[in-house]
Amino acid sequence: MHPDDTATTSAPTVRRPATSRVTAGLVAVGLVVVGVAVSRLDHALADPVGDALYAAFVFALLVVIAPRARSATLAIVTFAFCAAVELAQLTGVPAAIVDAVPVFRYALGTTFVAVDLVAYAVGAALGWVVRR
Repeated sequence: MHPDDTATTSAPTVRRPATSRVTAGLVAVGLVVVGVAVSRLDHALADPVGDALYAAFVFALLVVIAPRARSATLAIVTFAFCAAVELAQLTGVPAAIVDAVPVFRYALGTTFVAVDLVAYAVGAALGWVVRR
């Protein structure tokens, strides 16, 4: 009998970091496209949905950066980052940056809105759920 003819047990499939990074990168690009489309809508839900998508985008970027990190850790870091950006809006610094480079509006915003923190929590939680 030839060694290749023997039955072998297959090892469980393990998600490879490179694959995880590629997938997360593609998801991040898709989230940018959807987020820009949502930002163009004239609807009351456009802002909170856009904020949740922003948090999901940050989560996807964190997966690209740290593919082996636990999903819960990434969700916490995502929310903390988004909350820090939102709280920075209280200082006026993001508004000044946006005045100089208008495209940064998508990343930094200009006006603090406390409800946005809820949307960021939802987006971070969705990232956690989808990745799990």
